[in-house]
Amino acid sequence: MFISSSFIALISLALTVAANPIVVRDSPISLPLVRRVNSTGTISLVERDQARVRHLKARANALAAGKFEEDAVTSVPATNQLVDYAVSVSVGSPATTYSLLVDTGSSNTWLGADKAYKTTSTSVKTSNKVSVEYGSGSFSGTEYTDTVALGSLTITAQSIGVASKSSGFDGIDGILGIGPVDLTTGTLSPATSQSIPTVTDNLFSKGTIPSDLVSVYFQPTTSESSTNGELTFGGTDSSKFTGSISYTPITSTSPASFYWGINESIKYGSTNILSSTAGIVDTGTTLVLIASDAFSKYKSATGAVADNATGLLRLTTAQYANLQNLVFTTNGVSYTLTPNAQIWPRSLNSAIGGSSSSVYLIVASIGTPSGEGLDFINGLTFLERFYSVFDTANKRVGFATTSFTTATSN
Repeated sequence: MFISSSFIALISLALTVAANPIVVRDSPISLPLVRRVNSTGTISLVERDQARVRHLKARANALAAGKFEEDAVTSVPATNQLVDYAVSVSVGSPATTYSLLVDTGSSNTWLGADKAYKTTSTSVKTSNKVSVEYGSGSFSGTEYTDTVALGSLTITAQSIGVASKSSGFDGIDGILGIGPVDLTTGTLSPATSQSIPTVTDNLFSKGTIPSDLVSVYFQPTTSESSTNGELTFGGTDSSKFTGSISYTPITSTSPASFYWGINESIKYGSTNILSSTAGIVDTGTTLVLIASDAFSKYKSATGAVADNATGLLRLTTAQYANLQNLVFTTNGVSYTLTPNAQIWPRSLNSAIGGSSSSVYLIVASIGTPSGEGLDFINGLTFLERFYSVFDTANKRVGFATTSFTTATSN
């Protein structure tokens, strides 16, 4: 996700390291997380997210064809993103702290976009150049290995990109990529066929964490400053979810299969709007995106109209009062976005160019019809209502309800 510095809401992130896969540590490690909303950007949330989708598809199709990063470049102009979450990461010895975006839709960890990389005694420059496109931003530079610390978790000789050039990253230093490791293939040159172990993979392979997984917890917020997030490497934090975690396997359908892709169907009230199909779970996408034919059904069922100022669907207050649940079903388990969970926080309407008296929906079109192998994205607005687990070892994604799943915060 890529940034603007115009409207910044500071939030804290508790980055928790579990001693066992299901047990939270007694003393969570708190690290700062920044949630930023761009109030003066030139594109809407929908346009930014759709640009990301186009690149995600192009990148996966290139990998499937045995091509590399330069073959997946799309003609989308670099633009600043509208919403993001970032965590502080320490690199080097003595360490320098960098603010990196948490992204499940990419897997390279890199820095140097805003704050320059500072070499120390632990810095080792490799012979490889590195380049990654993100759809609404990019970076290129040199690959190093260095000591990387996530709170008290330390990884020696972690491979990181150091940017000599980047676009679309105002006010942020880079990305902490926690997607599937195959997404790094082809990003290095001349070692184009070499993949780069992610921070999660390295923590597990070196015995620092007991399981090769990372859990993500966000909660909805309507204020400019609140604690609303946690990452747990190697396990889950039972204090952050209710009931049990249900898992669904990674889909075999391309291009979603290259990411944290799952099979899912969606129903609005009693209306089936999307039959079971493949899509992805992605912290790098703000909205809930659905195939254009499903979106047309959703728009018609809600009675919403397109809002030119924000790019989102807009409801009257009377229509909002009649809004029904939006239900996502995967692997036999259903997850419900209540009417309140389907709308943008009204107190932050002005941050996206909207009117304080209007109601905007967080569901938008993915830009293409269903049947193309990536027909939905469960983005941040979904993840703020459900605890999620990205399990590399077992090739699955897990969800659980939280105390905020049915909150009426918006």
